[in-house]
Amino acid sequence: MNNVFARMRSALHIIKKIGFRPGMDEYEKRKLGIFNLLNFFGLISGLLVPFAGFFNQDHLPLLAWVVAFSPFFISFSVLMGNYYGKYETARVCYFIFYPLITGLVYATGMDVGIQLFFILYGLLSVFFLKRIAHVLFSFSLSMLLYFMVSVVNYRYTLYLKDSNYPFYVFNNALAVAFIFYSLYLIKQENARYQQSLLRANSELNLNNIEINQQKTEIDQKATLLEAQTQQLSELNAVKNKLFSVISHDLKGPLYALRNLFRNMQQFDTPANEIKMIIPDVVNDLNYTTGLMENLLQWAKSQMQAEAIHKQVIDLRELIEKATRLLKLQADSKQVYLETRTDKPVYVYADIDMVDLVIRNILSNAIKFTPSRGNVSLKLNKAASFAEVIIEDTGMGMNAEALEKIRRKTYYTTKGTANESGTGLGLMLCQEFLSKNGGRMHIESEEGKGTTFSFTLPVSN
Repeated sequence: MNNVFARMRSALHIIKKIGFRPGMDEYEKRKLGIFNLLNFFGLISGLLVPFAGFFNQDHLPLLAWVVAFSPFFISFSVLMGNYYGKYETARVCYFIFYPLITGLVYATGMDVGIQLFFILYGLLSVFFLKRIAHVLFSFSLSMLLYFMVSVVNYRYTLYLKDSNYPFYVFNNALAVAFIFYSLYLIKQENARYQQSLLRANSELNLNNIEINQQKTEIDQKATLLEAQTQQLSELNAVKNKLFSVISHDLKGPLYALRNLFRNMQQFDTPANEIKMIIPDVVNDLNYTTGLMENLLQWAKSQMQAEAIHKQVIDLRELIEKATRLLKLQADSKQVYLETRTDKPVYVYADIDMVDLVIRNILSNAIKFTPSRGNVSLKLNKAASFAEVIIEDTGMGMNAEALEKIRRKTYYTTKGTANESGTGLGLMLCQEFLSKNGGRMHIESEEGKGTTFSFTLPVSN
C-alpha cells in the first residue's frame, strides 16, 4: 500500500511540473503546479462522468455525451498548452470553455446540479490569470452564467434530481469538492511559498551578516595593512637615516685604530707618541662598542617585536650594577656619580630592556657632563609605578635638540670630551619603556644640565 501511495505522489509530482522552464519564477511555478493538478483531476472527471452515464437506464441525448466528455478534452488541451509554454493562452481557454460548456448544459433545458462550478471558475480566474482584462472577462462570464442559471426563473425540461437523484448529488458534491480542493491547494502553496520566502529571507540575512563581518574583517585588515605599511615606510626612513649616520661614525674610530697600527708598523712610532694617541683611540673604541651594542639591541627589537620576557626585577640592583659598570667612564672624566636608592623597588618588566635603558641614560649623562661635574640617580616609588630620575650638570640641550629627540630624528652629537652620539640609545630607551608600560620624560636647559626620568609599573 505504501508503495502505491509513493507511486501516486511521484506521478502527481511529475504532473505538477508540466511546463516548468529553467529560470521561471518560484511563485509562477507554484501557480502552474496547482493549475496542472486541477486540470489533471478535470481530465479524470471527464472520463468518470461518461463512465457513470453508461449505467444510466434512461436514454441520454448526444449533446449530453459531448458535455460529459468535454472536461477531458479541455483539460488535456490546457495541459498541452502548458507543456509548450503557452501559459496565458491555456488559462484563458480554460476559463472560457469550461463556463460555456457548463452553461450549454443548462441552455439545452437540463438542470444537472453543476451550477456551483461557475463560482469555482470565477474564483480561479482571479488567482490564475495575469492580465486584468482577462480576469475581468473570465470572472464576469462565469458570474453572468451563474446568475442566469441560478437566479433567473427558467423552466427546464429535465431535472436531474427528479430523474436520477444520486447522480445529481454526485454532481453537487463534485463541485463542492473541486471548490474545496482548489482553495486548499492555493492556500497550501501560498503557505509553502511564504515559508520559502521566510527561509530565503533568513538565509539572505545570514549572508548579509556574513558579508558585513567579512567586510569588517577586510576593513580591519586593510587598516592594519595601511598602518603596517606606514610603519614600514617610517622604519625604512629611520633605517636609512640611522645607518647613514652610523656608517659615518663607525669609520672614524676604525680608521684611527688602523692608522695607529700602520704608523707603528711603517714609521716605528715612538712609545711616548703612542701613549699620547691611545686615550683618544680608547675613547673612540668605547663609543664604537656602545654604538654596536645599541645597534644590535635595535636590530633585535625589530626582528623580535613581541619577544618581551617580563619578570619581577629589583630596580635598585640594576641601578647599582649600571653604576659599577660605568664608574670607569665617569672616573676618566672626573665626573662624580651619586646614587640615592635606599630600599629595593620591584617592578614588572623585561630585565634586559630596563638594564639597557638605565645604562644608556646614565652613559649619556656622563658623556655630556664636563670634568668635575655631577650625575645623580634617584629612585622613587609611588602607588602604581616606580620612577628613576637621572640628573646631570652637563651641557644641557636647546629646544631644537629636544624636538629632534621627541621626533626621533637621529644625528651625530659630541660630548664634553669629544665623545660621539647618534641618538640611537634614546630611541631604544623610548621603545623599550613603551613596550614595558613605561614612559620617559626629559627636562633640559642649555648650559644648565638635563634631567631624564622614566617610570615603570610596580610589581604586585
